[in-house]
Amino acid sequence: MIATDALSIEAIRRGLNSRTVGRHLYLFGDVESTNTVLRHLARSGAAEGTVVLAEAQSQGRGRLGQVWFSPAGVNLYVSVLFREDLNPRQAPVFSFIVSLALADAVKELGLQPAIKWPNDVLVNRKKVAGSLMECATRGEAVDFLVLGAGVNLNVDAAALHAALGPAGTAATSLSAAAGREIDRNAFAADYLNHLDAWARRYRSEGPAPILDAWRERDILTGRRVEIRGERTTFDGRVLGVDDAGRLVVQDSHGDRHVILTEEIRVLD
Repeated sequence: MIATDALSIEAIRRGLNSRTVGRHLYLFGDVESTNTVLRHLARSGAAEGTVVLAEAQSQGRGRLGQVWFSPAGVNLYVSVLFREDLNPRQAPVFSFIVSLALADAVKELGLQPAIKWPNDVLVNRKKVAGSLMECATRGEAVDFLVLGAGVNLNVDAAALHAALGPAGTAATSLSAAAGREIDRNAFAADYLNHLDAWARRYRSEGPAPILDAWRERDILTGRRVEIRGERTTFDGRVLGVDDAGRLVVQDSHGDRHVILTEEIRVLD
C-alpha cells in the first residue's frame, strides 16, 4: 500500500491495538467537518471510542474559528468521541491527550515533534497538526467530548502556501519534513492507538502524568510572546501551563495573565 491510497477502514483496523478508541469506525468522502458529523452521532447515542474520518472537509475549523485547509486524499481528518466522567473544568487537560498522541505518532516517523499551546504540533518549528475539542455538558457534568484532529501528511507545500497565504510559511507537512510520503492508514492507526493509551492513563492515574508529559514537549515556556485579545495586546514571557491547562504569561510589568482564547505570536 502506498501513501496516496484512499483511507480504508480495513487497513486502519489492521494496525489498531486499542481497547476502546476505534471500536466503531466511520469513513466519509467529503463532509462539513468530522467534528460536526461526530456531534450528530454522539447525540444519537454513539458509543465512546467512535471514530469519524473523512477524505476531505469543506468547513474544517481550528482554534478561534480559523479555517483548517482540508484538501482531499492527502491528509488525515479525524474525530474521536469520549464519554468521560469529568466536569467541564477538567476537559481542557483531558484534551491534551490529542496533542500527546499526535506527537507520539509523529515521533514514530523519525521526526522530533513539539507542542505549542493549546493544540498545535510542530516539526522544525512549523505546524503540522492541530486539534479542536468540543464539549457537550449536562448540568455540571460533561455529557460527551469530541476531540478532532487535522494532520498535514502529504499535502503539497505549494498548495498549502497558496491556501494559507502568508500564514503558510509557518506550516508544513510530515512528508516534507520526513522526505518521503506518509502512509495515511498506518499513521491513522498509530494515532488512534496512542490516543487510546493516553486516555487509559488519564483514567488510571488522573491528570498529573498528562500534564507532565505535555510540559516535556511544550515549546512555549520561557519564550517571549505577543498576546492579542479583543481588548488588549501585550508582550510577555510564558511561564508555563497551570494545572487547569491554561497558559500563564508574565508581562513586562511583572503581572501574570491567564490566557484562554487570545491569539499568541512567538517573538523569539
